[in-house]
Amino acid sequence: MASVKPFAFVLMPFSRSFGDLYRFGIQSTAEELGIVAERVDEQHFSETILERVYRQIENCDFIIAEMTGQNPNVFYEVGYAHAKGKLCALITQDASDIPFDLKHHTHIIYDGSATDLAEKLRPKLEWLKEETNKAAEKRITIESKESLAFLDKTDNRHTGNFDLEVTLRNESDQKSPEIEGYYFTTKRDWKAKVGDKDCPYDDFEDDSGRKLRKHSVGANIRRLAPSAFDKIKLTLAREFWNRWSGLEKKKEYEVKGAIYFEIVTSEGTLRYDISLQVEFDEFPF
Repeated sequence: MASVKPFAFVLMPFSRSFGDLYRFGIQSTAEELGIVAERVDEQHFSETILERVYRQIENCDFIIAEMTGQNPNVFYEVGYAHAKGKLCALITQDASDIPFDLKHHTHIIYDGSATDLAEKLRPKLEWLKEETNKAAEKRITIESKESLAFLDKTDNRHTGNFDLEVTLRNESDQKSPEIEGYYFTTKRDWKAKVGDKDCPYDDFEDDSGRKLRKHSVGANIRRLAPSAFDKIKLTLAREFWNRWSGLEKKKEYEVKGAIYFEIVTSEGTLRYDISLQVEFDEFPF
C-alpha cells in the first residue's frame, strides 16, 4: 500500500539563475526520497499569490528555503514559517546570507552547483521526512478492544463474529488534520459492518501477492480537537466451514494476526497495526 508523500514547500527567488539548482539540486533529490517539492509558481490556484504562499506554508510538512542573496520575500516567508512552527531546511551559497537571528538554525552551505547542493541536502531531507512521519504518528493515537467472539453453528455452516472497538485520541495541542475516512484491511474472507450496514470494500493483492480486502468506514468527526477522541465500532464476520468446502469441521476456531487500520486525512494517511488473537466458540448462553 502506497504512503502519501510528505510535501516540502520551496521558498526561493524565481530568477533563471536558480532554475537548475531548484530542478536538479532540490526537486530531483526530494523525489528520490519520496518527497514532493514544489514552488508556488508551479501550482494552479485561484487566490492571490500571497494567500497561496501563506496557505502552502501552513499546509506543508516542511520548508526548503534558498537564502542566497537575502531575498526579502524569502526572508519574510521563512519568518512566517517559523511562527507557524514549521521545520525548515535553510540553504545558501554564502554563510553571511544567514542573518544573526537565524544563525542558531541549522543551515546548509553549498558551492553554487546543483551537484553539491543535492549531496548536502539529502541527509537533511531524510531527517525532515523521518521527523514528519514521527509527528504524524504522535498526532493521533489509537487503542483497540475486541469483544467476546462467538461462533454461529448450523448443519451447513460455521460463521464467526466479533466486535472491534477502536478509540482515536488527539494527543497533540493542535486540532487534527481534517479526517476524510477510515479503512480496515483484512484478509479477503472477512466481512465488516458498522451497525446494520455493510461496509463497502475493495479487494486487492499486496506486493507479496497476499489477497486482501480494504473496508471503508465513514468518519464520525471531521477534526479532533486537542485531547478529543472518537470511537469506531466494527463487527467482523468470517465463515470458517461449510459442508461443501472440504475444510475441517471444528468445535472452535482461533484467529491470530493483524488488521491494518488507516486514517485518511487532508495531510496524509496514518497507518497502524492492530494485533488480534481471537477464539471463536459457541455463544456461551
